[in-house]
Amino acid sequence: GARQQTELCNESLMLEKLPVCGKSFEEMMRKVDSKKWCNLTEFIMYYDNFTQCTEREANNASCFWPNPLAEGFITGIHKQFFSNCTSEKVHWEDPPDEILITLILIPVMLTCAMITLVVWCSKRSDIL
Repeated sequence: GARQQTELCNESLMLEKLPVCGKSFEEMMRKVDSKKWCNLTEFIMYYDNFTQCTEREANNASCFWPNPLAEGFITGIHKQFFSNCTSEKVHWEDPPDEILITLILIPVMLTCAMITLVVWCSKRSDIL
C-alpha cells in the first residue's frame, strides 16, 4: 500500500545513495558479454535489481520514485550501457512486380466475377 509522506525529500541523501545501485548494476553487467547488452533478456534480472535499488534508496530518503533526480541518474546509467542500442528501422520494400500484379488482379477479377454472377442471377430470377 501507499504510505503518506510526511517528511521532506532528502535529495542529497538520495544522490549519495544512488551510486551504490549503479555500482552494483555495473558489477552485475560485467557478467554479461558487452555484445549482448542490447538484448534485455540477457540482463533483465540485473536491471530489475537496479530499478528496485533506486526505488528503495529514493524511498529511504523520503523521496517519491521516480523523481527527476533519480531519472537523471538512471538516464546516465542508460547512456553508459545502452548508448549503442538503437532500434533498427525496418526498410519496407514492394514485392516483385509479378507478385504485386497478381495481388492486385485477383481481387479485381473476383469483384468482376461477383458482379457478373449477381447480374446474371437477377436476370434469371424466374428460375430461382
